[in-house]
Amino acid sequence: MSAPHTQTTNWAGNVTYASPRVHRPRSLDELRRVVRDSARIRALGSGHSFNLVADSDADLVRLDGLPERIEVDAENATVAVSAGTRYAELVVELHRRGFALANLASLPHISVAGSCATGTHGSGDGQRCLSAAVRAVELVAPDGELVRFGREADPEVFPGTVVALGALGVVTRLWLDVEPAFSVAQRVRVGVPLDEVAGHVDDVFGAAYSVSLFTDWRGEGSVWLKHRTDRPEGSWRGGRSAEGPLHPVPGMPPEPSTEQMGVPGPWHERLPHFRPELEPSAGKELQSELYVPRERAAEAFAALREIGHLVAPALHVAEVRTVRADDLWLSPAYGRDCVAFHFTWLPDPELVSPVLAAVEERLMPLEARPHWGKLTSMAPADIAARYERAADFARLSGELDPSGKFRNAFTDALFPRG
Repeated sequence: MSAPHTQTTNWAGNVTYASPRVHRPRSLDELRRVVRDSARIRALGSGHSFNLVADSDADLVRLDGLPERIEVDAENATVAVSAGTRYAELVVELHRRGFALANLASLPHISVAGSCATGTHGSGDGQRCLSAAVRAVELVAPDGELVRFGREADPEVFPGTVVALGALGVVTRLWLDVEPAFSVAQRVRVGVPLDEVAGHVDDVFGAAYSVSLFTDWRGEGSVWLKHRTDRPEGSWRGGRSAEGPLHPVPGMPPEPSTEQMGVPGPWHERLPHFRPELEPSAGKELQSELYVPRERAAEAFAALREIGHLVAPALHVAEVRTVRADDLWLSPAYGRDCVAFHFTWLPDPELVSPVLAAVEERLMPLEARPHWGKLTSMAPADIAARYERAADFARLSGELDPSGKFRNAFTDALFPRG
């Protein structure tokens, strides 16, 4: 099924995709025919990217019309999930079966395949990005055939197939690692001086299973601590306890936020910041994010404090999280533990653009890598140069998709053909 000449926008409304046709197949066979018969095509997930990573001047295909499949393999501790499934649906079924994912992003509203394709992450000193949970991936190749790559079966190329920006094929299913379900209690500390966080990064971000700092970079912030109830809590107690539930964005009503005040609950109802049934975050916003090597976190804090007076007027809020290293070629955490500096900006590109450039001017010398699905002022060649396996990914893309069926201007600029 396709809709000709349909204007499609992303979640934030700041991007209108150029594609004249948007397909929404109802079966796997229909998807394979659409891919086979298209000269160029890109898969569109839940539209939560803020740039043109998913854009196409030819065809787009949505996967949310395919039958939802969530198949738990308890013996091998995996779940097979259809690519168009959102985390909101996946986690409920997993928990019902007694299982959990180790990590979740801030928003459960996003699609599994799109999140993994762009290296999206949650937070936690011991937690890798969501893509690192992938044990195998199935995709539609240019000729419409299904191909599968696995962590054990294809160790040489598998790390290049997960965070792949949609450039290798249309993902149909993913196999993810799972573990037994667990409970989490969430508490918030407010009035935390930024200098204290910068000087005690290990203490603050090691104080709970998942930790986030929210701030406007002018002096202090709030630290959100998500404790696993089956593990001991850290000893850090900076600032003071919040007196009631909060929203991560100052001034917003707390109802969309997941439950706080130390009330234990299922993992999937605490690890995200927002409830799936309500509008998340600020609603109208732009986003950017930079992953900095963990050992350079204090330098990054100092650099951002220096321009806090510039950053704050353009912000809804900023968030700082930690991400453990992984081996996925295009993961922003490839080969190094990171501290991720996220910015939820006001929906005003003219206001945000010079501020973002100032942020990047200060963080790029610290070896920062931008998030694939968010805004950056960096040149594509400079971004690709920050990935040691970029040339390997470009080779793999040429081998799996020699005609460039799954490429677009975004990937062409990063990985020029030939």
